Amino acid sequence: MNPRPACRPGDDDLIVRPFRIGDYRAVLALWRRTKGVGLNESDTRDAIASFLRRNPGFSFIAEKAGRIVGAVLCGHDGRRGYLHHLAVAATQRRRGIGRRLVRTCLAELRQAGIRRCNIFVFANNERGMNFWRHSGWKLRADLRLMQIRLEDASGTGKD
Repeated sequence: MNPRPACRPGDDDLIVRPFRIGDYRAVLALWRRTKGVGLNESDTRDAIASFLRRNPGFSFIAEKAGRIVGAVLCGHDGRRGYLHHLAVAATQRRRGIGRRLVRTCLAELRQAGIRRCNIFVFANNERGMNFWRHSGWKLRADLRLMQIRLEDASGTGKD
């Protein structure tokens, strides 16, 4: 069992546990309330269920007094880990909950033999960028994210 990362005093009643699809409705509400979390067709209940099945035991929620106050999606491709949609309820921020969720994910990735982890942060999400920088993450200026919508293109470059 992984050691429990420290949280601020008063958070002893915080429980971090695996994200289950039954948590989806509450987590979706949290994501919708969290500035900087971009949701789209990849975040439907079915899509999240598929992600959780492909990456069992890597995504987590933080629960306090039976209420979900934080969540993060985590997975890997066998080579690199990825964190998505880290969110903490506004009333619960600055208590170490986000850091605890991240540390829990990273511990699971390390245990699976994954040596690096990536995140995606919207360029205009200054609060998110500050959180990640403060947590030791480095911006990679040498990489650019490219994406294609599969329903809009053949992938041949001739569209």
